[in-house]
Amino acid sequence: MKTPSPPSAAASRTVSRVVPEPIALKALAHPVRLRMLGMLRIDGPATATQLAARLGLNSGATSYHLRQLAQYGFIEEAPHASRRDRWWRASHELTSVPASEAAGEALDLDLAFNQAALSLQVGQMQQSLEEFAELPAEWRKATAADDIIIPMTADQAEALTKRLRDIILEAMRAAPPLGEAASRNPGMVPFYVMLHAFPYPGRLPHREGEEEP
Repeated sequence: MKTPSPPSAAASRTVSRVVPEPIALKALAHPVRLRMLGMLRIDGPATATQLAARLGLNSGATSYHLRQLAQYGFIEEAPHASRRDRWWRASHELTSVPASEAAGEALDLDLAFNQAALSLQVGQMQQSLEEFAELPAEWRKATAADDIIIPMTADQAEALTKRLRDIILEAMRAAPPLGEAASRNPGMVPFYVMLHAFPYPGRLPHREGEEEP
């Protein structure tokens, strides 16, 4: 069987993204809201009732979380033939959260968001491991769980993470939008790429002005 060629550079498109303000980031820093936003991005528009069934929540709680996401521009109402139910869709394909260089509340918001995102990601990783043995062979070969440790300066590490992000975004721009891939190519499914890059824990001193415990 011939391996399909990768998308050409001509197929590159613009990936819509949002860089949340601090108050919006605070609203997003909730595992349920992150899951809901991900579902709307991956599977397309849905109602509060549909999302509630998938999340195991009641529709009242789901509607509240949807209102919070809509208030800060992460989702919007989606046109739909049904006038009985309110349909929602994601406003962007990607959320970018640059690391805060400030201390205080801005740093606390970064930490809260990263904790919520990590909780969701760990759950997804665990579920993928549970399903791994049942995957088709070609998807088992495409799956990776690597960790690599490299001696680097802070500048080198920043350059590396930027390069990796650029490669991932290049692949995203060459792919169809989430929610449309399956209709364009039955062999396509959402492929989850996580990038965690950090100094090995316990190897750096605390920030200036902070004392060791």
